[in-house]
Amino acid sequence: MEIEAVQTSYARWAPIYDKTFGAVTNFGRRRAVEYMNGLEGTVLEVGVGTGLSLQHYKSDLQVTGIDFSTDMLAKAKHKVEHLNLKQVVALRQMDARTLGFPDCSFDTIAAMHVLSVVPEPEKVMAEIARVLKPGGRVVITNHFVRKKGLLAFLERLSAPFANIIGWHSDFELETVLQEPSLEVEEQRSLPPLGMMTFLVLRKAGTP
Repeated sequence: MEIEAVQTSYARWAPIYDKTFGAVTNFGRRRAVEYMNGLEGTVLEVGVGTGLSLQHYKSDLQVTGIDFSTDMLAKAKHKVEHLNLKQVVALRQMDARTLGFPDCSFDTIAAMHVLSVVPEPEKVMAEIARVLKPGGRVVITNHFVRKKGLLAFLERLSAPFANIIGWHSDFELETVLQEPSLEVEEQRSLPPLGMMTFLVLRKAGTP
């Protein structure tokens, strides 16, 4: 997807996101945060959107959220203020392909239902690997294209309309597994209907 299409698409979806895509992806989001609540330190959430996950992080984590959509971020900031979420230390407008953080800045990085939305996801994964500390983990929930069956056919049929619907329906798992410093630590299917995947990658090295 082109970056202008992302901005336009999510300006359109922002008012109804929580009750549409937010509801569909809720299980994966809660599973990811549950996993991260078993860890310590700093968290970067790439593609924080309207901030649906923010209230579920435990209070002693230090969570930074970034998103390219100013409309989505406005809703996330409202949640942080309204719910007094002290664990959220910053929300910033940022292109995930060029993260404005030094190398090895975060203990954990979350990418929940965002990698099939962003342009050039390979660059996003490279940036995630760069700002993750050695020994740190990347926690991903996302839909990946099926290889066979009716749903696989429908996913590929809708792929040319990515700029309109707001995500790549034919997004390949292999796209996020190309970073040599990141190894798969956990992978499982998630509801609804096993359409979503929960994935944990660990960065090589000692914390």
